[in-house]
Amino acid sequence: MKSLAELKAIREKMQGQVGLRAENESQTRVVVGMATCGIASGARPVLKALSDAVQEKNLENVVVTQTGCIGLCKFEPIVEVMEPGKDKVTYIHMTPEKALEVVDQHLIRGQVVADYTLGNIKL
Repeated sequence: MKSLAELKAIREKMQGQVGLRAENESQTRVVVGMATCGIASGARPVLKALSDAVQEKNLENVVVTQTGCIGLCKFEPIVEVMEPGKDKVTYIHMTPEKALEVVDQHLIRGQVVADYTLGNIKL
């Protein structure tokens, strides 16, 4: 880098790349807790099952991502589904099989699988 113009060009190029990775506000976000507690509880296969199913079914309006600690370790693996204009749905004690059911019922058909949600827990 030899000039301020070069620096500005690099900055613009990198900002363009970051913009490509930004999530679309109209997309449904599926977030899997992948902190140590989630991974120890089996979150990795859940994330893979979700990612694979979303790709196989060509759900272009759905993005599957991961996050760190969600703060509810005893309920891991946790999957949160955030749809635009709707309340967040938190699925708990997930397995790859349950994840596939969530894809089919919730992401495709629009029906929350209430049996797997945090709201269904009796305290």
